[in-house]
Amino acid sequence: MNNTFRYRLRSPLGGLAADLTAGHRAPDADSDDGFRLQIHRNVWLAPPTGINWRDAAWLSFGLSVHSSDLSSAHPGGLLVEVAALTFPPAHFRSEAAALAMDGWVRMEFDLPDRGLRATFDSGIGAYQFHWGGYSDPFADES
Repeated sequence: MNNTFRYRLRSPLGGLAADLTAGHRAPDADSDDGFRLQIHRNVWLAPPTGINWRDAAWLSFGLSVHSSDLSSAHPGGLLVEVAALTFPPAHFRSEAAALAMDGWVRMEFDLPDRGLRATFDSGIGAYQFHWGGYSDPFADES
């Protein structure tokens, strides 16, 4: 069963918005689950067909911040299947995909807040993204 999480941040620029519709299940070892990305050990993401690579990367990051908890809770594996990521083009940045995924995961699995946030900084007239304990989400660990 799919559920939808609606991420919204209002700002003087109009705001950010993204709706994420997804479901989850155990991966089926005997069938072809189609294209999927390994996020952590036994946690997988199946992004929607035709998604922009930046949106897929940020969806992956939003799932990865919870992957250790999800892996422990689902030792047989977990496949998160994203049915849709929709947004009004004027109110979207790819980073919002991570915030929508974070919200969906916390709603679906009742997991703790990991500190992912966006704020509008009126001093510079731009959005500021905060990634909890992840200072640079796409840096390789040394």
